[in-house]
Amino acid sequence: MTAQFAAAVTLSASTSTGEAVQFWILGTVAVIGALCTVLMKKAVHSALCLAGTMIILAVFYLANGAYFLGVVQIVVYTGAIMMLFLFVVMLVGVTAADSLKETIRGQRWLALLCGLGFGVLLIAGIGNASLTEFTGVGQANAGGNVEGLASLIFTKYVFAFEITGALLITAAVGAMVLTHRERTERAKTQRELAQERVREGKYLPPLPAPGVYARHNAVDIAGLLPDGTPSELTVMQTLRDRGQVRDVSTEALDDLKALEQRAQERLERGPVDRAAFERDARARAEEASK
Repeated sequence: MTAQFAAAVTLSASTSTGEAVQFWILGTVAVIGALCTVLMKKAVHSALCLAGTMIILAVFYLANGAYFLGVVQIVVYTGAIMMLFLFVVMLVGVTAADSLKETIRGQRWLALLCGLGFGVLLIAGIGNASLTEFTGVGQANAGGNVEGLASLIFTKYVFAFEITGALLITAAVGAMVLTHRERTERAKTQRELAQERVREGKYLPPLPAPGVYARHNAVDIAGLLPDGTPSELTVMQTLRDRGQVRDVSTEALDDLKALEQRAQERLERGPVDRAAFERDARARAEEASK
């Protein structure tokens, strides 16, 4: 039965109505999600749009019989990597403004050239698919989807697979090297650090979290003291040295003044409202007794 199904899929050169409707609807949504990923102003919205596009790609894999790829697309990419992106974005702050200063010269031209190259490859692939005969995945999945995928990866595309793995390993090692700092002295223990704070008279308890009593709780927003002024202890020294701390003290002070004004107005008209409430309560009690 499996061989007959594979042969039927291989010989099939036409697409059913259901498959065509599914492709045009989900394909349109996937393209819109990809465009929103690039055009959205907030990073968390872009990540959500990209997650939706990845889920639609998984549906395409499942619809074409590539069940293993569909499950991997949902579990690994959408469920693990994209959720990691969202957590990182939430920790950094969804309202943090991106710096417009370029740290790598010519990166926009390189990005433009890469985009043009990707566009040429995409157009060439679509043209090749439209001019040649559609064979489906029946032949590749004749012995099973996982077996067929493993056979293609480790035989026909083994060189591209190894190059991709080498690039990913190089990127991971490069990230660790760039973030690693060589220590020239012995690391101080927690007890020694606590003793130094006591001797020098510094802030003894743990440092407060950023964004406390502020509008946002991002790491680049200083926490506010009860009088509305920002506390430098709530933001890490690295962000302070870079000048990447956002000051919300003016907004907080304005909100505090508005809150005090509303409270004062409520207190001023409080006795009048209380007397009216008592009169209404007496009237209701008399009506109930009658």
